[in-house]
Amino acid sequence: MSFTSQIDTVRDFQLPRIGLGTWSLRGEQCVNAVCCALQCGYRLIDTASFYGNEKEVGEAVRRSGLSREKVIIQTKLYPDQYDQASKAIDDALKKLNLDYIDIMMLHHPAENDVSAYRAIEQAIAKRKVRAAGLSCYYIQETDAFLPQVDIQPVLIQNEIHPFYQDKAVVKHLQSLGIAVQSWYPFGGRGHAQELFQNSVLLTIARTYGKTVAQVILRWHLQRGVTVIPGSCNQEHIKENLAIFDFQLSQEDMQKIATLDRNEKHDWY
Repeated sequence: MSFTSQIDTVRDFQLPRIGLGTWSLRGEQCVNAVCCALQCGYRLIDTASFYGNEKEVGEAVRRSGLSREKVIIQTKLYPDQYDQASKAIDDALKKLNLDYIDIMMLHHPAENDVSAYRAIEQAIAKRKVRAAGLSCYYIQETDAFLPQVDIQPVLIQNEIHPFYQDKAVVKHLQSLGIAVQSWYPFGGRGHAQELFQNSVLLTIARTYGKTVAQVILRWHLQRGVTVIPGSCNQEHIKENLAIFDFQLSQEDMQKIATLDRNEKHDWY
């Protein structure tokens, strides 16, 4: 694949390799950030019921002026919705005020996750949803889950960053034909600055005339991992997208590989 490509194809589903994460965005700040991202060229927006901003994400899509089919919207059901998943999917559609959801995901494993996923499968049959996904499913969880459902997820979204590279999980999921997406590409709350100040990453960034953030995102993409960095800063939103005009050497990829500490920063 050319390093200029912004799209992966997963079983005929066109999945942008970078999107905007919105977990920390609320109200008009969320609308403005999503509008900025779409104007800059992003075509994937990640939200969730738990974030409380599906309404704002949908509003931004409508304000953008882009035709609906040009934007991939992925949202998630939270475990407290799993026992009434069909209603929760309809609620998400109402909040987004869109005709369909591109990818409906489960936020993380929990009781009734299989029945919730089957509700997503039913929504796909009714064309309310285009594809299914999972979040926070690793090797054991994925291998136990997949035999119980009919439609394979197009993607699984996990914590992945240079300090937690999760090599075995990434390789396993990709071997199943499932796209892997990082929801913490910069290490997550309270940890990004340590990555941004890492001497190895700073040296590599200077070599390419890029920022450390751009190097980290480029490293993810070259591992075949899609990313959804979140920001409300318009300059950062633009900066994060400017990663398709360079390619890290194998030597630099290996240098970043040595930063792995198996250091997970979130609870699941």
